[in-house]
Amino acid sequence: MFTPDVPLAPRTTLGLGGPARWFARCTTEAEVRGALLRARDLGLDVTVLGGGSNVVVSDAGIDGLVLEPALRGLALERASGARATRLRVAAGEPWDEVVAFTLARGLAGLECLSGIPGSTGAVPVQNVGAYGQEVATLISQVRVLDRHSLEIVELGPAELAFGYRDSALRRDPQRWLVLEVVLDLEMRATGRADYAELAQALGRDEAPLAELRAAVLALRRSKSMVPDPADENRRSVGSFWKNPVVTAEHAERIAAHSVATGLCARPEDLPRFPADARRASADATPAGASLVKLPAAWLVERAGFTRGHRRGPIGLSSKHALALVHHGGGSSTAIVEFARAIRDGVEGRFSMRLEPEPIFLGFATPPL
Repeated sequence: MFTPDVPLAPRTTLGLGGPARWFARCTTEAEVRGALLRARDLGLDVTVLGGGSNVVVSDAGIDGLVLEPALRGLALERASGARATRLRVAAGEPWDEVVAFTLARGLAGLECLSGIPGSTGAVPVQNVGAYGQEVATLISQVRVLDRHSLEIVELGPAELAFGYRDSALRRDPQRWLVLEVVLDLEMRATGRADYAELAQALGRDEAPLAELRAAVLALRRSKSMVPDPADENRRSVGSFWKNPVVTAEHAERIAAHSVATGLCARPEDLPRFPADARRASADATPAGASLVKLPAAWLVERAGFTRGHRRGPIGLSSKHALALVHHGGGSSTAIVEFARAIRDGVEGRFSMRLEPEPIFLGFATPPL
């Protein structure tokens, strides 16, 4: 059943956005297909909304049908190869509950992705990653509904074409609707802390899975990246900007500029980390070029936007410069304007344009 004029702000972690003209919550694959068929008959555009943790909904809302694929279910199977266990997860399963489920069964691979809000269906779309782990390395296939033919299709890693916080699913949002994510995991008692901040927090680079999860959750809480009703920074989409990936030569130019303008004392003070070609942005990158990742938070703060910076009800988190926060009484328009000021400030200072992580829904054209 389609419900008219459903508020979407309460269904997003930002707490912003207008209503859906029509809304349908589907708990079975048959209901999903039926909703798409009915929307097609009525001439309605369809927008898929899961946990609402990585979206900005326009103040005007969404004209058409907003469909929530609230599919539930987890199933373990034996898998061939180095990883011994295959996990099938329905799209509507809360992601952090999936992580906890795997660790309770001694399955390694997702421990560093603890505490990330939202539903599992969004995980392959964004190619979710944190603290040195990325789901692209674990996903064997994604079952999707082809919104054109209404047939169920299984997409493997080649078809998913994962990139840095990107995938073929994100690049063609009107084609695919995620029904189930299939992960190949390994039975193992310990996991690696390959991310420097996590290894420093642990005091070593390997630890039991439960200890890794606890450390990740503690780090995320320290940055207001775990949902908490009492946290003043709670209304956000998490990290708003992707960490830019540039050539090593480009990074050296930024380092030299930073020294010349007094942003750091030495070129080596510009933080940078090795990156592979798959993480590169859409900009052309010379073949064989050495790539590095720059922390967007460092760029944002050196462009003059410090933690806690406010513009009325909108501002930066007091704990993390990558999180844009809605403190109440704001608007999506104000969030976009504030984000644009940050993007332009970074570009003016470093001649580099940041790319947003969240998906924008209900906007006539991409606002950033």
